Amino acid sequence: MLESNLPGVKLRARGKVRDIYEVGDHLLIVATDRISAFDYILPNAIPQKGEVLNRISLFWFDRFGELIPNHLIATEVDDYPAELQPFRDQLQGRSVLCRKAEMIAVDCVARGYVSGSGWKDYKATGAICGIPLPAGLQESDKLPEPIFTPATKADSGHDENVSFEHVAGRIGVELATRLRDLTLEIYRQASEYAATRGIVIADTKFEFGFVDGQLVLCDEVLTPDSSRFWPADQWKPGGQQPSYDKQFVRDYLESIQWNKQPPAPVLPEEVVLRTSGKYKEAYRLITGAELS
Repeated sequence: MLESNLPGVKLRARGKVRDIYEVGDHLLIVATDRISAFDYILPNAIPQKGEVLNRISLFWFDRFGELIPNHLIATEVDDYPAELQPFRDQLQGRSVLCRKAEMIAVDCVARGYVSGSGWKDYKATGAICGIPLPAGLQESDKLPEPIFTPATKADSGHDENVSFEHVAGRIGVELATRLRDLTLEIYRQASEYAATRGIVIADTKFEFGFVDGQLVLCDEVLTPDSSRFWPADQWKPGGQQPSYDKQFVRDYLESIQWNKQPPAPVLPEEVVLRTSGKYKEAYRLITGAELS
């Protein structure tokens, strides 16, 4: 499903993956099968990708419910308002009804390994987000301990890595400290669990907000789109790692030397199916269940 279509329901926004509707005082969030790379939405749908993202998030929301409340109200179409019932075929398994939150404009990133923008930062400065690290680390090396490396949206719309001090200056030391501690604790617990399932969580991103003055976990949690999942038995520092996310798509686009300007190229069927398989395998490993 590239795009949801719910006539009579107010569309609030279409993101790179999610369509957001207003339903009374609540929001309906629908995870489509869209996939983006290098900040562009690609023409292809990745079969069941949205369902994988939604169901993995629900697994983690449930697992961390005692540590931090979340914005969820209902996750089954049977529990949705009557006006949404006609759209069951579009919503089942890939949507949630949630409370509106006052979002905190900080991406809360936890890193346990040197990868992605963290690797570029480390090569240039010997640090990530101003946090000094040991010399001589290789790409994909495990860090001595996980670190909190927040990001904010720059004017261009891209994420910009910033220091803890920068975040504290924007939202206050007390809240920044609370976000850092929560981010690292969720990451620690998730990483320990994932290790028992054969997955390395190299890094991940969380988003938080306030509902009626209460801090809550929002958006998606520990999915292949918001995290780097690596097969533990194939982890080998010194370069990029095999992954359960859309890195396979990025690698293909690099191989055809796309100039990263519109229009985005159509993906071959083989790339679409293999990418879908990676997402579904991540779901199976994390939850222990098969995606029907």
